[in-house]
Amino acid sequence: MGRELDGAPVILVLGDASASVVDIQYADRDVGRMMRDIGISVGTRVGEDRLGTNALATPAATGRDVLLRGHEHSVAAFSSFVCYGHPVVHPVTRRLEGVFSISYRTENEHPLLRPLGRRVARDIQDRLRLDTDHARQRLLSAFQAATRRRAHAVMAIGQGLVLSTPPALDLLHPADQSAVRTWAETTGPPTETVRRLTLTSGRAVLLRCTRPDGTDGMLIHIAPDQDAPRGDAVRTIGAARPLLIVGEPGSGRTTEARRAAGAGADTLDASDVVDQDEQAWARAAERLLESPGPAVVVENLPYLTEHLVALLARFLRGTPRDVVLTTTPGGHLETTHAPLAAVCAARRDLVPLRHRRHEIAPLTARMLADIVGAGRVRLTNETVRILTEQPWHGNLTELNEVVQVLADIRSVGDITPSDLPFSHRNAPSVSSPFHKAEREIILAAIEAAGGNKLQAARALGVSRSTLYNRMRALHIY
Repeated sequence: MGRELDGAPVILVLGDASASVVDIQYADRDVGRMMRDIGISVGTRVGEDRLGTNALATPAATGRDVLLRGHEHSVAAFSSFVCYGHPVVHPVTRRLEGVFSISYRTENEHPLLRPLGRRVARDIQDRLRLDTDHARQRLLSAFQAATRRRAHAVMAIGQGLVLSTPPALDLLHPADQSAVRTWAETTGPPTETVRRLTLTSGRAVLLRCTRPDGTDGMLIHIAPDQDAPRGDAVRTIGAARPLLIVGEPGSGRTTEARRAAGAGADTLDASDVVDQDEQAWARAAERLLESPGPAVVVENLPYLTEHLVALLARFLRGTPRDVVLTTTPGGHLETTHAPLAAVCAARRDLVPLRHRRHEIAPLTARMLADIVGAGRVRLTNETVRILTEQPWHGNLTELNEVVQVLADIRSVGDITPSDLPFSHRNAPSVSSPFHKAEREIILAAIEAAGGNKLQAARALGVSRSTLYNRMRALHIY
């Protein structure tokens, strides 16, 4: 289009969904010099928070086309231009991909400006559809090749496309399907990746994910995990003792320790040192560990002083019992508590929930089923997406608290994002402290306005379009 309009006092700008310039074309040197003088070039973000209402940021914020005449611009340099911006929406996913804008130096509105802008935006959308169709065909061919043996459980996930073989549908509940999709969408480079997933039924499977050449989708083979424990055949510490279990608060250290220690295990909690003197705790530990008996779980190692660490390490070397120790991760395992880490013959690190996002949906479904009954409630895809994007600093403990709230609100039917606690209702933004503070202020304003975005914008002293723009940038939905 830039070549066809060669010589005309026109500016063509293509921006992404965040209102950053992807490409810019102009044939008039004076126009180009003006754009450079105000600092607009490829890579520049022209959001409303910086330039006010403009033909790139406003369509990105509102999802609608806009025509701006000279006096309507916030930047004086554009006062001699009429600008038209049109959002580019992906024809398959219906997501905003970017914005095309065309600006013409004229005192009056040019009658061809609006239809020309729409035409270019439609051409881009048609190209997106064509590219998607080609990628879909390649993904479909790869799926068909992988399913020649009917017994295989296989899924193919691409833009606006999810394919499953009957064995995969029989194996995966809706929450499991959401978990698989979440994992596929967050898988990085196009290399083969294998991940273990525990389904809502409690069965463990292995997901082998590959990205077929020429596609933007994933092919996922699902197979039983032959190495997973079955029934009561949970791995105990046995000869590999003592066992050190390391995990963040709320990650299930105690549950994992009791599972490893077996039924009837005794417990020795290092946090009791706070309420009793060190000598009393040391005597209790010595009495417990020097005599035969069931396994012992020693919890909360960070509470132990260097003196108690030395004593406990000596007790562990001579104890006739199996012992499991639990602790938080950190440098203390290489300094103060290094003697205890050294005496342990095995170590098990629990992965934080934020690094197991593909397991959040089935975990939530299982927790809900335990409270309200199996099959009574269902997480919508949008709810699953929001839950998987939470930081989960409290890990399983925090997730369980959210599930308790959901069970109190809804005991039957679909659980939608509006059912989530307000603190977990929006996808968080992982950014600077400034952006985190900005996000909290916007959330507080929206909550105070009862969800009314217009009132929230007025309370914050910004325009509605600016508020929407900041909400999108900070992942507030």
